[in-house]
Amino acid sequence: MIPRYTRPEMGRIWSEENRFRTWLAVEVAATETLAEAGIVPAESARVIRDRANFDVKRIHQIEAEVRHDVIAFTTSVAEIVGEHSRWFHYGLTSNDVVDTAQALLLAQASGIIAEDLQRLATVLEKRAWEFKNTPMIGRTHGIHAEPITFGFKLANWYSETQRNITRFAAAAEDVRVGKLSGAVGTFAHLSPEQEEKICARLGLKAAAISSQVIQRDRHAHYLATLAVIASTLDKIATEVRHLQRTEVREAEEFFSEKQKGSSAMPHKRNPVTSEQISGLARVVRSNAQAGFENVALWHERDISHSSVERIILPDSTTLMDYLLQKTTNLIETMFVYPARMKANLESTGGLVFSGQLLLDLVGHGLPREQAYRMVQSHAMRAWKQGLNFRQLVLKDKKITSRVPRKQIERAFELKRQLRNIDKIFARVFPAGPPARGTKSRT
Repeated sequence: MIPRYTRPEMGRIWSEENRFRTWLAVEVAATETLAEAGIVPAESARVIRDRANFDVKRIHQIEAEVRHDVIAFTTSVAEIVGEHSRWFHYGLTSNDVVDTAQALLLAQASGIIAEDLQRLATVLEKRAWEFKNTPMIGRTHGIHAEPITFGFKLANWYSETQRNITRFAAAAEDVRVGKLSGAVGTFAHLSPEQEEKICARLGLKAAAISSQVIQRDRHAHYLATLAVIASTLDKIATEVRHLQRTEVREAEEFFSEKQKGSSAMPHKRNPVTSEQISGLARVVRSNAQAGFENVALWHERDISHSSVERIILPDSTTLMDYLLQKTTNLIETMFVYPARMKANLESTGGLVFSGQLLLDLVGHGLPREQAYRMVQSHAMRAWKQGLNFRQLVLKDKKITSRVPRKQIERAFELKRQLRNIDKIFARVFPAGPPARGTKSRT
């Protein structure tokens, strides 16, 4: 984990203390289940439950000699438990503990991420309604296209976040499985029924089948889902970065009075949070690739995935928690400039209404190609000479002789272009607007 990007609660989950504590929870659950089956003496199970503990420093000391972290762990626990420790780790292989505990750790991390996603959705919903009717120019290829509203843009992000919530819930459930099926997955020492009972005790499902490990397609799916979410956050951050550009200036990251944008240029207000989000999203996506590589292991297992997962699972979940918090704060505190949006929308003298004019000409009997050439000729002239497109059209008798002036003027009406925003919002937010919250930063 990278301390700079680690929030406290997620950091606690991936701490060594919590990892070993989770291993211990698996071991105790197994011992108690086997005691109920009459395999482990009841007194030994009681002693193990009451006394079992470990010392992280001692584990490291033992591991330095035996070069096996699970053996170092069980030895450390045995030193504390005493004679009854011969029943500790009974019938288990190392990865029965490690993989099952990892499922518990991922469940803990997933709980935080699920809450983070919900908070982001809440903020996006609030601000979408806030700017539902704030007109701005829609852009394709970075070029002015047709009018939208800023709320429409935010609603699109909200809808994508809802899909991410659904995706993530499925991926998190997919890795919520344990295995205690032994060295090659054939239950040579325990039974499938005992595995199911141990997993149920821990709040997990038992994998239907495993080798020495839970199959890594589950983890690849989980990491890929995190990568999709990171890409959504990158998409949002990239848009904010564009909208903050000096020549655009339609929205902007929050910038405090004491904040500084450049050591050399006092005027700078850089989109540093958005750039950080975009940068760290690349790490999450690259970790997903490593997750794919972990699926193909030799035979019933090798450990080529192990060292990778010690990095990519803590780092990806930790970064996702950080990125979701950053993006939520970015949207919640973002400055929005409706006047600038309106000015940019109007800056091309009506060019962005060319599509409706084309349809009106076609509707009055002109072949589409001919109508397109007529409209485009005025549009290109307006582009090149900085003229008002609307005025050029109204002066063209070839157009005004076919389409009534009132209809031409209506083609340039903003409200007409945005008349279905309400219907779109009803689709995205069927429950209607949320309760009124904080004032906007405009």
